[in-house]
Amino acid sequence: MKNVINKKILQLCKYSMAILFISFILNSCQDNDMEIQQDFPFEVEIMPVPSEIAENETVEIRISLLTSSNFNGTTYRIRYFQYEGTGKLQYFSDPPYLNNDEYDLLQKQFRLYYTSQASESHQFSIWIRDSFGNERRIDFEFDNAS
Repeated sequence: MKNVINKKILQLCKYSMAILFISFILNSCQDNDMEIQQDFPFEVEIMPVPSEIAENETVEIRISLLTSSNFNGTTYRIRYFQYEGTGKLQYFSDPPYLNNDEYDLLQKQFRLYYTSQASESHQFSIWIRDSFGNERRIDFEFDNAS
């Protein structure tokens, strides 16, 4: 009789453990919203540029976007605004950028070319924004090279 009671208690403990284990598994699977980070801030690295520019001279601006991860869905856009002077900014042989218009960036490392169109000092800013709203501003100033 005592042996039968011990078997029943052991069987009850096994069932209790199985039910506890199954409820634990079911509770851990309830959250279907797995969080995947896609928004990675970025930094802008610029190679040194000259401080002076003459009329009709072109300066190369080398830019690299540095991110902590490579999420394929991130897109980047660029725009610029010229505060002082007259010149044009363009990517390789593409048409010059228009002030405050946005353009797609297809690579994280690229070169822009600024051409002076006046014999005065030049000031402009470049804004680079990703598809998550992170934005970086870079200011440029060139004195007149007489």
